Amino acid sequence: MNLCIFGDSISKGVIYDEKKGKYTFSKNSFARQLAERLDLTIQNYARFGCTSIKGQDILEHHKSDLASCDLTILEFGGNDCDLAWNEISETPWQPHTAAVSLEDFRENLTHMVDEIHEAGSTPVLLSLPPLESSRFYKWVSNGLDWEGILHFLKEDINNIFHWQEDYDQVIRRVAEEKDVPLIDIRKGFLEKDSYRDYLCIDGMHPNEKGHDLIADQIEASLNNL
Repeated sequence: MNLCIFGDSISKGVIYDEKKGKYTFSKNSFARQLAERLDLTIQNYARFGCTSIKGQDILEHHKSDLASCDLTILEFGGNDCDLAWNEISETPWQPHTAAVSLEDFRENLTHMVDEIHEAGSTPVLLSLPPLESSRFYKWVSNGLDWEGILHFLKEDINNIFHWQEDYDQVIRRVAEEKDVPLIDIRKGFLEKDSYRDYLCIDGMHPNEKGHDLIADQIEASLNNL
């Protein structure tokens, strides 16, 4: 089986190495594990920091490759829902919008699904791994006005979780509307006693254990497609 992946740093296998104090690439990312476990040929076009807007451009550039891919995985949303935390820190009383609005995100995903179908491949959507609010809040407020950011969050850091959850719900709606497979990796994290153990210190990127979990879930789902 041939598999294409379009997505962001999660699909690229980016993790945070606490010893080195920087982001790095995992040698055991879920994509690499799937290639080895299932003897897949994987073309991975994921990019660090990629939103669904940039994803559309990358997909269009590689559209001719999709006819040779049995399945094309789309993994977006984490950067689409992100906010300019430095700006929020400076003006927490003002409204701030995500990098990509919920409606634009839905339109972008829908467009990519249609493009993949048109190119002769089967699109598959991945749900979002959950954010861990306390870690994420500490990460994005580092060096900024953390009290201002908390004010923007209506004094509840768990609103970070729910903000990102709205984008996950869009992914689910698009999968249902377009009648395409959804692999629910989010559920796998949330079913753990402490899903934070599967995330990096930044509260958003899956760590090595997280990539193992994602690989397990995708492998099980692919066997049923």
